[in-house]
Amino acid sequence: MRIARFVHPGSPNRESAVAWGTVEGAADAGADSLTVAAIDGHPFGSLVFTGDRWALPDVRLLSPFLPSKVVAIGKNYADHAKEMGGEAPTTPLIFLKPSTSVIGTGDAIRLPPSSEQVDYEGELAVVIGAPARNVRAEDALRHVFGYTAANDVTARDQQRADVQFTRAKGYDSFCPLGPWVETVLDPRDLRVVTRVDGDVKQNGRTSQMIHDVAAQISFVSQIMTLLPGDVLLTGTPAGVGPLAAGNTVAVEIEGIGTLTNSVSAG
Repeated sequence: MRIARFVHPGSPNRESAVAWGTVEGAADAGADSLTVAAIDGHPFGSLVFTGDRWALPDVRLLSPFLPSKVVAIGKNYADHAKEMGGEAPTTPLIFLKPSTSVIGTGDAIRLPPSSEQVDYEGELAVVIGAPARNVRAEDALRHVFGYTAANDVTARDQQRADVQFTRAKGYDSFCPLGPWVETVLDPRDLRVVTRVDGDVKQNGRTSQMIHDVAAQISFVSQIMTLLPGDVLLTGTPAGVGPLAAGNTVAVEIEGIGTLTNSVSAG
């Protein structure tokens, strides 16, 4: 099931507002043939449909969730660790991105004037569905609500200068998520492709992860409680590179869909 958060134009039953809903239609169908069926309240638990339904082009998709925190795993693909000039860490390398960095598909990534190199990093994102604290790896996927695409946008020059990641990863608009959450998906071997202006820049598979999704959730949950709606970014394959104003960057993940964002100055 695909869960989206969106702004709808209103209907006889309700005024224009933000809602969650399910995206209906064949996975390989074009946007014009998809519809969104609104649900009452949030998508955790049993879904109650309102009866309102819109064509997907008639709504504006937002980030699927506004998480209390975004936890990210660095250097989780060996080839990416190599291209960054180092070995992959034996223990998961974690960092945080603020909730204010989150945007949705169709929104603009804004390049900060203080950085001279802002890179894309396409990756699989995990959305937590049940509180996770001190969970075992074999139980970890029970805490997952679903999966979406993410772009861990990074001011690379500032990452190198600061050593730690907070400034480089934390700018507003530096965490695009979307286009929706797929709740029924096996995350073990999915294709992850990033394109800039249509040209393939990254082409990897989640099976190349050093620490798989279950191991990541377990590790992070020993440090901090993961709450429903929190997002875990699982690492990026090799091929990261710079963005420029005017670019369009798209992260496509097998079984989910494509997250697309324009890039603007400032």
